[in-house]
Amino acid sequence: MYQTNDLESFWMPFTPNRQFKKRGERIMTSAEGAHYTDERGKKILDGVAGLWCCNAGHSHPKIVEAIREQAGKLDFAPSFNTAHSLAFQAANRLVNMLPDPLNYAFFTNSGSESADTSMKIALGYHTARGEGGRRAFVSRTRGYHGVNIGGTAITGIAPNRKMFGHMMNGVYHLPPTHDLARNAYSRGQPEHGADFADRLEEIVALHDPSTIAAVIVEPVAGSGGVLIPPKGYLERIRAITEKHGILLIFDEVITGFGRLGTPFATDYFGVVPDIANFAKGITSGTVPMGAVAVQSGIYDAFMQGPEEMIEFAHGYTYTAHPLACAAMLATMEVYEEENLFTAGSMERNGKVLEDAVHSLRDEPNVIDTRNLGMIAGVEVSTRDGKPTARALDILRHAYNENQVLVRTTGDTIAFSPPLIFTEAHIHEMIEAVRAALRAVD
Repeated sequence: MYQTNDLESFWMPFTPNRQFKKRGERIMTSAEGAHYTDERGKKILDGVAGLWCCNAGHSHPKIVEAIREQAGKLDFAPSFNTAHSLAFQAANRLVNMLPDPLNYAFFTNSGSESADTSMKIALGYHTARGEGGRRAFVSRTRGYHGVNIGGTAITGIAPNRKMFGHMMNGVYHLPPTHDLARNAYSRGQPEHGADFADRLEEIVALHDPSTIAAVIVEPVAGSGGVLIPPKGYLERIRAITEKHGILLIFDEVITGFGRLGTPFATDYFGVVPDIANFAKGITSGTVPMGAVAVQSGIYDAFMQGPEEMIEFAHGYTYTAHPLACAAMLATMEVYEEENLFTAGSMERNGKVLEDAVHSLRDEPNVIDTRNLGMIAGVEVSTRDGKPTARALDILRHAYNENQVLVRTTGDTIAFSPPLIFTEAHIHEMIEAVRAALRAVD
């Protein structure tokens, strides 16, 4: 094991640094397929696909080779007044997977950058149309939209915001769809809760629709507790935004690229947003990359004025990085060749995961089990005065005793395994959590 001083210099994100560095645990050295290997030499079953991102598993040979080859051919090319062919290929590949009219793609380097980019696009779009008074955003309590200034300002997770104070004016929050009284132990989309969308009409009426730029929601909320949208909820949100000329942004950073058994949540739910944010599974976690897809009308609104004028003063040094584009294109080929999005594959594995997760409902301290596609959550009761402590103890037990990695968000155990998981992998993961539930007070 490392000594404390060996770990000290790295300021770890979303981690209790002092505790982690004292223990020096969960340090990975390699990964392949559905497993990590940690520095103890133990194989660790990855129940969260890295961080909701390694959908094709770890170190896929085709993706690794594409990155290696590209690094030796063209390591970097800027996207400011210069380009490389892979950027255009990647954009075409992405928009061809999306429903019309989501026909244009802007590349970023992360989901956080995608969230802030989509917000700036929304503001710029309304300004270009002569409605510059639309400056406000509506998101959801328990919604997560990254950690940049804009995304943090609209995020509805209190611990992510409380240290930083007031960051933006004109941010309003819808209630979350979490409703244990009506929907506990739902399989798939809950029956009750479409009425939560009606709060949007109240917000619009109170603040005037002509002041609101966009509503941004995760189709399935991940970091806020694995919250599945009730039947009819997203459809109602879409109808209200259309009624008032408000843009709808889907934050598909976790639902994109097969997690629900379709390429995107917009396919699964049959609801097409004006803007969609992506990251994570776009390269199966191999190289940082994100994207924002927009409807043609939004892109066209910017394409005004002299042709030599920059239409959108925004972008990143590493936008459409050659290695990221190569990784993305190879990842899309893997998804297609291995049928990772096919309905049959998802119905099989998704049903196995559903049954396995719901088999935990009578275990100690479990107050809810919920699932959709290859996403699931087990919510446990909160210890008095110690929120998240029980869930974290379950995570540690599953890892240390059974070599299974899961994730916690609040007092919910989150599962988002690679799409290559087998039935045996699913049962191994769930049985590790069952053992932890029985062992942890």
